[in-house]
Amino acid sequence: MLSLALAGKPNAGKSTFYTASTLAEVDVANYPFTTIDANRGVTHARTRCPCLDRDERCGNCEDGIRYVAVELVDVAGLVPGAHEGRGLGNQFLDELTNADAIVNVVDASGGTNAEGEPVEVGSFDPVEEVDFIEEELEQWLAGIVHKNWESVVRKSRSPDFDMDDALSDLLTGVGASEYDIAAVLRDLDYSPNPQDWDDEDRVELARAIRQRTKPIVLVANKVDIAPPENLKRLAETGKPVIAATADGELALRRAREAGIIDYHPGDDDFELVGDVSGAQEKGLERIRDLMGEHGGTGTQEAIDTAVYDVLDRITVYPVQNESKWTDGTGNVLPDAFLLPRGSTPRDLAYAVHSDIGDGYLHAVDAREKRRIAEDQELEEGDVIKIVSTAK
Repeated sequence: MLSLALAGKPNAGKSTFYTASTLAEVDVANYPFTTIDANRGVTHARTRCPCLDRDERCGNCEDGIRYVAVELVDVAGLVPGAHEGRGLGNQFLDELTNADAIVNVVDASGGTNAEGEPVEVGSFDPVEEVDFIEEELEQWLAGIVHKNWESVVRKSRSPDFDMDDALSDLLTGVGASEYDIAAVLRDLDYSPNPQDWDDEDRVELARAIRQRTKPIVLVANKVDIAPPENLKRLAETGKPVIAATADGELALRRAREAGIIDYHPGDDDFELVGDVSGAQEKGLERIRDLMGEHGGTGTQEAIDTAVYDVLDRITVYPVQNESKWTDGTGNVLPDAFLLPRGSTPRDLAYAVHSDIGDGYLHAVDAREKRRIAEDQELEEGDVIKIVSTAK
């Protein structure tokens, strides 16, 4: 399962975003460090279900909308100097190690200062938060590299020294694979002798590793109270910014649970279907206005952007019966896998189970009812039958 981590300064709305996206109960309060231990739950990426191309819905989607499970981790708020241990920063940064991407939640209202303490709305510049997580992560990684660099130097005295291997030993513990490290080193201009490296070389390495292994989606939260000029200035940073109201999304999810509205997470509107008080209706209409202005509440868009755009995943559906699109017990399109773009049928086989991959024979495109090549690149929405010696 892919893993996304919510990060940002304290009191930016991460825990509300987490609750809205997972419907898991966590502490939410208007003071720093409400969250101490990371919360872990399941959210979902939204995509079009292939059953829309058939006469009947599969039963595993919502009116043709497929939600694919993704892990979501709510990390405690980070303060400036976190990489030096401020605010238990090293502990919190450690929680980001296994995340595939990071959702940086920014308080677009400017109603909290750099430490996450409440201030007058509009009095703090949210642009200061844009590069904050990147800088803290990169300095934290650079610190790890620096702390352990002597071990790399010692290894370099061996006649069979290999820089890729040495850095793999050093960095695989912070979420970088051997492939990541090899790819980063190809793009860096560096001395093959680690004794020649200085602090700036190590920072450059850390920065490149962070960019490759911890891409960031920027979320401008609290748009319901954010001054328009703040949103404009955030948009002018040149980074992709998603306007969001986690409070609004949570209200819609609760209303949906109560049977008050018809709403699918990620929709740009909802339908009132139950009885509500005047105050409830007024609150819902306020959310509707925000959705009309921003194309939704932004929370689902942030998840989808991380999964499908930043991480460049595709959704593929393995089946056993290529005619009925079912598994062995007759369930239609029961499983959906998020694979890296460029994945092949054999990659899908291994994603289903290592034994299926080891016993791979061939694959069938269930839409076209034809065998496909082992090296064919799969596409979003493909329905594939894997034929394997394993059962």
